[in-house]
Amino acid sequence: MSVVIVGGNDCMIRKYKEICEEFKCSAKVFTHMKTDMKKKIGTPDLLVLFTGTMSHKMARCAISETKGLDTRIERSHSSSASALKSILMAHTGGAANV
Repeated sequence: MSVVIVGGNDCMIRKYKEICEEFKCSAKVFTHMKTDMKKKIGTPDLLVLFTGTMSHKMARCAISETKGLDTRIERSHSSSASALKSILMAHTGGAANV
């Protein structure tokens, strides 16, 4: 399962990717709006938006790129590791393989 995380904290990028690996997911993380973000989002299975740490423009860009795809969109105000774990647990249907 491929996951794109938009928003969050710079210091947590590695932790987000490690958590996704625990759930057997590949992850791309965008904490800031970049000019090529639109091209790099791709076609993920799950789009996670950490709304507390992102701009409206960044949210609109990410959502518009996945429009018309079978991408599930999950929003969370908190950008914590436990918030990401609970989202992945709900979407992968099980606990992490540690």
